[in-house]
Amino acid sequence: MSYQIITISREFGSGGRTIGREVAERLGIPCYDQEIIEKIAEESGFSKEYIEDKGEYANHKSWFANAFASSGTSHSASNQDYLWVLQRRVICDLASKGPCVIIGRCADYILEKDYKCLKVFIHADMEKRKQHILEHYGERKESPEKRLKDKDKKRETYYKYYTDTEWGVAKNYHISLDSGALGAERCVEIITEIYKQAQE
Repeated sequence: MSYQIITISREFGSGGRTIGREVAERLGIPCYDQEIIEKIAEESGFSKEYIEDKGEYANHKSWFANAFASSGTSHSASNQDYLWVLQRRVICDLASKGPCVIIGRCADYILEKDYKCLKVFIHADMEKRKQHILEHYGERKESPEKRLKDKDKKRETYYKYYTDTEWGVAKNYHISLDSGALGAERCVEIITEIYKQAQE
């Protein structure tokens, strides 16, 4: 089967974004990540920071609770749904331009019916991810472990709400790679090789 799009889903701190960019560079195809946020910002008028937070994360375990958390009204839920519609449109538009790598933002679900996607999930153990976020984002008030758990929980809740599919479950992806055990370089090689072989 010849794949058109590579989607990279990832645990926070697993290096999935870096792996996706390197895969795209080696294959000579675009990688869309921040570009998605920028396009949504242009269309919506929301800030990039707001979109980056609301476009992939839910703030609470309960989506209904999240709807009232930010402003005390249901308005924030409407904003989230509006951003979801824009996100779908932007991702579909980018995919229509040709082969590419798309990082996160439920792209695996959004594109699976219309495109042949190689769906990848990148994960790593807690210690490796703690080390990664400290190196890349520095110390924060919250402990690294809490930051990791909170980010992953928000991402999982958001994904479940909009896709009705379990985030991070191996059977929902073609490849699930442990970047902590394999190393980022090996993950890049595996994904690149599978994609290339599928084109032959």
